[in-house]
Amino acid sequence: MSAKDQEIAKKVIEGVGGESNVSSVFHCATRLRFKLKDTSKADKDGLSKTPGVVTVVESGGQFQVVIGNNVPEVFKGIMDQTKLKDAESADNSETTEEKGSWLNRAVDLISSIFSPLLGALAGAGVLKGLVALFLVLGWINQESGTYLILNAASDSVFTFLPVFLAITSSRRFKTNTFVSVAIAGALVYPAIATAQGAGASLYFLGIPIVLVTYTSTVIPIILAVWVQSYVERFFASFIHQSVKNILVPMFTLLVVVPLTFLAFGPVGNIVSEGLASGYTWLYNLSPIVAGLIAGGFWQVFVIFGVHWGFVPIMLSNLGELGYDTMLPMLAAPVLAQAGAVLGIFLKTKNRELKALSGSTTVAGIFGITEPAIYGITLKYKKPFILACIGGAVGAAIIGAGGGRAISFALPSVLAIPAYVGTGFAMTVVGIAVAFFLSALLNFVFFKDAQVEGTSAAAVTADGEPASARPEEAVSASADSLVKKEIIVSPLEGEVKPLDTLPDPAFSSGAMGQGIVVDPISGRLTSPAAGTVTTVFPTGHAIGITTDGGAQLLIHVGVNTVRLKGQFFDKKVQEGDRVEVGQLLLEFDLEQIKAAGYVTATPVIVTNSADYLDVLKTTESSVNNGGYLLTAVV
Repeated sequence: MSAKDQEIAKKVIEGVGGESNVSSVFHCATRLRFKLKDTSKADKDGLSKTPGVVTVVESGGQFQVVIGNNVPEVFKGIMDQTKLKDAESADNSETTEEKGSWLNRAVDLISSIFSPLLGALAGAGVLKGLVALFLVLGWINQESGTYLILNAASDSVFTFLPVFLAITSSRRFKTNTFVSVAIAGALVYPAIATAQGAGASLYFLGIPIVLVTYTSTVIPIILAVWVQSYVERFFASFIHQSVKNILVPMFTLLVVVPLTFLAFGPVGNIVSEGLASGYTWLYNLSPIVAGLIAGGFWQVFVIFGVHWGFVPIMLSNLGELGYDTMLPMLAAPVLAQAGAVLGIFLKTKNRELKALSGSTTVAGIFGITEPAIYGITLKYKKPFILACIGGAVGAAIIGAGGGRAISFALPSVLAIPAYVGTGFAMTVVGIAVAFFLSALLNFVFFKDAQVEGTSAAAVTADGEPASARPEEAVSASADSLVKKEIIVSPLEGEVKPLDTLPDPAFSSGAMGQGIVVDPISGRLTSPAAGTVTTVFPTGHAIGITTDGGAQLLIHVGVNTVRLKGQFFDKKVQEGDRVEVGQLLLEFDLEQIKAAGYVTATPVIVTNSADYLDVLKTTESSVNNGGYLLTAVV
């Protein structure tokens, strides 16, 4: 975990009103999802402007901080810096008053139960689609051991879905996880499945049992675990501490498992069948209209967090029908957002917007649309609307073609194998139309004048900023689009590209992006405010973590470590706080050259992967303290 992620975590904690204001927190693919005790204590506007935070959304009773792909690292930083527990793994008996409408509470319930599973469900779903594709192409035989193993790997999550849901539900309802898993295990127990398949008539204490198939089901186990939470607390309230760990689980299983088979299971199964049948009825009325609605409004649902309510329907369709028609249609609006930012990338002459739109295009293609939506399309409104139009058209084509998903997979290009089978060709066409139509619409209608703080005069004909100096160009561009950090030169001298340095470790870019300064004096100063993280004993290299999170390495010369500190005079130590321009090191330039060493000095941003780009000065020489680099977040 980088210092940048730690700093973002610190700012997020402050922005939500401090640790004491947090009831619970967990994360999904791109968001930190907080439940706050008092939302008025949170600084939503300030947090939205925090470097590393894409935006802040209040939805479904949650205070959602959109981070992007590195949300797991920021979440870990929050866990390290606080005594908070992951809401998906916390084991405590405290209860929190539920606030908000029934819809908010329902969305919160569904998201907390399903979001931890989405990665496994999506990965297994894509693999299941690939296995089906391999069968169609004749690459594997259904009777082979290869197929048997690959099918087991891809199908296990869905077959034993009640077990997975038992784990997440137990955390949500704050009950014993292992007892919940035992209840789920009873539902999918082989002898029970065999009896159901044989159509046997069974009774429990003279009461007839309605046997149904519980593999791949959703609602029965959630109902069972919810009831378990009450039954467990009931027995725990009076059973003596000395035998509580044995008798409470025993009595809970004794009560909940039979009740599930007799009541909750059949009722939950009826609800699941009803959801699947209801959606199928609506879909059959007009697949094209269903596609237009799903494609046009899906990203709106995502923004408000209510998309979680559709997950049980998708899983119910897969369990009851063996396929789902909603999932393929949802790939269209997701890829449409990616297409929108591609169109902007091709059209804009604003350098920062081009960098941001380029990176968010890639993320969007792989199903992560929050950076594109909150960073660009929703911000400028028209691109979002155009993307919704593209998504609606693409989804309508998929609906008309009867596209189906044979397994659950998060909408993205990676999910395409899950759509193999009925309507596959039209599904691919619909996804392509959504992507390219959205790109075309935005290429035609997006104007750089839409970019806040940037006018047509702010860029030249070739797309470069019109300002004389790069740091001025960055300041003149859309500050609201990206966060940036200016790095000044620690030396006075000639500026050269990194690939001119006779050291492959630096010139190849393996150490990170940066630039070379060939000094004309032996005075090295701090290029940014921050903390000295490394001072090599020989004094030839210094590492600094800036206040903005950039990790800098300044390495004086090539192979100068062999001098063993001769000709170097260190002025700082590890852990020292430094300001811009503060003297870090003095070295005898002429003596080093006389000893046969190259003195060209690379200035490297070693955590370049954390940034959209590292922009470099275009000047051929630089003064000490002059503009050198811009790290763009």
